[in-house]
Amino acid sequence: MTNPSEHTVMFRVDNEEKNKAATIIDSVYQALKEKGYNPIDQLVGYLSSGDPTYITSFNNARSLIRTLERDEILEELVRAYVKGK
Repeated sequence: MTNPSEHTVMFRVDNEEKNKAATIIDSVYQALKEKGYNPIDQLVGYLSSGDPTYITSFNNARSLIRTLERDEILEELVRAYVKGK
């Protein structure tokens, strides 16, 4: 008998969700940058804690980021990193 924890689970997101996440991340990044924040530090703070106050409300960035699940954001960031390699 095999242990269920030994199986790999497939995780897929459709192309529309990928494009939506990328667009939102770009918008939030720009809003953070325009307000003088370090966008990387702020996004890491948000992703690690789930606290939306790491994201400025300028240009509706906080509301936008909350339309995505944190795992969707992480997936897009990993995809962009790997694609850039």
